[in-house]
Amino acid sequence: MTTLQLDPTKPDELALAAQLLLDGRLVAVPTETVYGLAADARNPEAVAGIFTAKGRPADHPLIVHLPSADAISDWAVDIPASAWQLAQAFWPGPLTLLLKKAPRVSPVITGGLPTIGLRVPAHPVLHQLLQQHQLAVAAPSANRYKKLSPTSARQVLHTLDGRIDAVLDGGDCSYGLESTIVDATSEPLTIVRAGPISAQQLAGVLGRPVQQPREHSIKVAGNVKAHYQPNTPLLYASFVDPLPVQATLAPKLAILHLSPVPKTLQPIWQQQMPADAPSYGRKLYRALADADHAGADLILLESPPQDEAWLAVWDRVKRASYRG
Repeated sequence: MTTLQLDPTKPDELALAAQLLLDGRLVAVPTETVYGLAADARNPEAVAGIFTAKGRPADHPLIVHLPSADAISDWAVDIPASAWQLAQAFWPGPLTLLLKKAPRVSPVITGGLPTIGLRVPAHPVLHQLLQQHQLAVAAPSANRYKKLSPTSARQVLHTLDGRIDAVLDGGDCSYGLESTIVDATSEPLTIVRAGPISAQQLAGVLGRPVQQPREHSIKVAGNVKAHYQPNTPLLYASFVDPLPVQATLAPKLAILHLSPVPKTLQPIWQQQMPADAPSYGRKLYRALADADHAGADLILLESPPQDEAWLAVWDRVKRASYRG
């Protein structure tokens, strides 16, 4: 298969992306979070192709991206007032609402679960595509299962070239981390995947606290223990404490750091990371991909700060480094 590279600034190429989706094909699309691998959500056979292209287990649920909040009722039932409040406040944007699925929704999308994740993306290219053609697309990250999420069209092609029909190049993603997922099926509302929108922001809209447990058993997109992983083993550690033996002995070491690199380490590649959480999150996957390409035996990431602003970064770092 030849993967087409489409330019959304050209109307005929944007229209071709829409036609491919309507024909049941797979198109990688830009979102404000990461690039997604999209299929027409109304076509279960097309959606099933996502799992094949990614090597993703069929019981792992997908998120459906909508043209507007008006489409929620096409996909979900028993929608609480709190969900409408959050949709009004944060859509289009990096918030996914977990709701009770409508009876007609294919179990292929939900992984056989009674819930569905919905959001309205803010990226202008995808937003235009969905609105112009009144499409809804199922779209997990456009990568091989458990590997780094792509934040550019080039990264999509690095792992999926020849496995999908097209990639719509909308430039680099503005957030770089996947959306916040909120379980809105019961009270109190609970964050089940950390992302760009915090519990404090959600609570500010709702006027009551939103829970964010460190551990939970709810199955949602992106919540397996080993996920978002570079090909090179990743280790995180504080530069204040004694360094892990693996880092000091690694023949070829790549480092992502916030403070100065200890003189005892001799990396073949290193990158200074931003000191604020949003900028760090925007660059994390790109930096890990660059470290991968440096030919290192081990990637050492200096532990980020521990406060609430860094929860989404910590979530991705822990999953990216997990070796169970």
